[in-house]
Amino acid sequence: MYTIQTQDLSKTYRNGVNALNNLNIQVKEGEVFSLLGPNGAGKSSLIKILTTQCLATKGKAFILDIDTQKNPDDVRPLISCVSQNISIDTHMSLKENFIFQARLYQLDNKTINQRMKLLIESFELSDYVKYPVSTYSGGIKRRLDIAMNMISFPKVLFLDEPTTGMDIQSRRAMWKMILKIKEIFKTTVFLTTHYLEEADTLSDSICILKDGKNLIQASPYELKRITGNTMVKIDLKEKEVLPACRSYIESLNICNSSYIRGESVLFISNATESIFPIILKALLEKKFNLKSAEITLPSLEDVFIELTSKKERKEDETVC
Repeated sequence: MYTIQTQDLSKTYRNGVNALNNLNIQVKEGEVFSLLGPNGAGKSSLIKILTTQCLATKGKAFILDIDTQKNPDDVRPLISCVSQNISIDTHMSLKENFIFQARLYQLDNKTINQRMKLLIESFELSDYVKYPVSTYSGGIKRRLDIAMNMISFPKVLFLDEPTTGMDIQSRRAMWKMILKIKEIFKTTVFLTTHYLEEADTLSDSICILKDGKNLIQASPYELKRITGNTMVKIDLKEKEVLPACRSYIESLNICNSSYIRGESVLFISNATESIFPIILKALLEKKFNLKSAEITLPSLEDVFIELTSKKERKEDETVC
């Protein structure tokens, strides 16, 4: 069953900007779905329509088969949305923030207390109950913000770039929390993020959006295989010669592209895996001191850049 569906969804603003262009996506029940795209791709516009904050110009959007345009009052009790800006009140205590949020959904005291206890325990907030919210770190404030928005036990939780600005420890704690939302509460999570590692780690399904259009929707694994490229990863014992290694292989015209990532150089080819022994032989003959060599899948970042760049090139060709 699909929790979220759009059918030829389009949004044109009064200034003439086309934010969404006949967009079609499907989000399965209980999955973590990540929406990726460059700035201006239409991610925020899509969330606003799905969360009933604005109307589409044409097309349809459904939450659990309910039309968000025709029946917004039926959709709102089923969803919760955590925006980029933290919405907690630092003048209230942790529990007061929960109670205030629960009152918006007209929950009774017994239900509030039961759910608040579960959420505080599930998201490891017990140690912070006795401290003023104003003293919390940014990561804990964000954790509280999301926990509060789970008080209604929504069927769909929208998270708009929830880890922006966090350090890696706080970000990983947030990942753990998102997976708990999926596994414990069986909530469908609709996530937008600019961190491709985050999308790769958390997502069951990923949609790459550009200029309001769906370039592709697939699982992280399927996306990494979609380009059809072979990637050869070379590690050398002396990392200072990585640029020379890259330049040498490029001079042989046996690969499409290459780049240095960390302490490795990666060669990309649309040839079959037979490119691997060719590169290996060339490096050994040139007496590069190899540490390791392997065939690897492209990263999600590689796929994202290739797909969005490819689209730009096609658009440029059309204009010309």
